[in-house]
Amino acid sequence: MSISSLQDLFIHTLQDVYFAENLIVRKLPTMVKEAGAAPLKKAFEEHLEETRTHVSRLDAVFKILGEKPEAEECPAIEGIIEEAEELIGEISNAKTKDAALIAAGQAVEHYEITRYGTLVSWAKELGHEEVLAHLRETLAEEKDADNKLMRLGEDQLNQKAA
Repeated sequence: MSISSLQDLFIHTLQDVYFAENLIVRKLPTMVKEAGAAPLKKAFEEHLEETRTHVSRLDAVFKILGEKPEAEECPAIEGIIEEAEELIGEISNAKTKDAALIAAGQAVEHYEITRYGTLVSWAKELGHEEVLAHLRETLAEEKDADNKLMRLGEDQLNQKAA
């Protein structure tokens, strides 16, 4: 895809985040399995369901825009996830592994928050009022997921890993 306008960049970034959300749907079950603490397992399970909703929401956004939902490979999210998988594979202590899982989850959330924040700004600039609600809702959910992971880390898991 040749990018020659903000609209092109907007579509390209939607495709990028579509790839990311679908990859996260495939990878989250492993994080659920690897998590030791019940609250962390529950948080990842809930976010898996939420992420499936994000994919559906993106399908709706593409439809509104008259575009076919296509994923654009995203080396950034692949790198974040690959690094997390390597690190988690090296940790044998369950509490420390949970701390690493929280950090990995937050790294993914921060990437998504950045992308959705940018998409919201561009949708406003481009006058895509109909897709704004979808993007804002997902952005709010990503921020909530990050805050939930932060609280889990601060409240119990990071202290136990020390």
